[in-house]
Amino acid sequence: VQLQASGGGSVQAGGSLRLSCTASGRRFSAFIVGWFRQAPGKEREFVGAINRSGGQTEYAVSVKGRFTVSRDKTNNMAYLQMNNLRPEDAAVYYCAANREIISTRLQDYDYWGQGTLVTVSS
Repeated sequence: VQLQASGGGSVQAGGSLRLSCTASGRRFSAFIVGWFRQAPGKEREFVGAINRSGGQTEYAVSVKGRFTVSRDKTNNMAYLQMNNLRPEDAAVYYCAANREIISTRLQDYDYWGQGTLVTVSS
């Protein structure tokens, strides 16, 4: 499956953005989707994930209550709704997919898209 994240941009602190992950090549509904981010000089970290049906989600503590992962199986899309953004949320955001497990670990994801940049000004 090929993935592409989009929707990044520049917002002020407290603002919102919705990132999209577009999938092609295989039946996207068979995959678990994860979102990760990487800030300059830092390691890539887990943000959130959603299972195949969309009925189970998991979030990093730092974003819980502010970010929401969802998916639309009819159009092979997944989303990351980000509200109340903070300067520390600025990063390149990536979507990823795997067939096996809803996971917080990078190594559990087999497919990665190119990232989309989010900047947050204070």
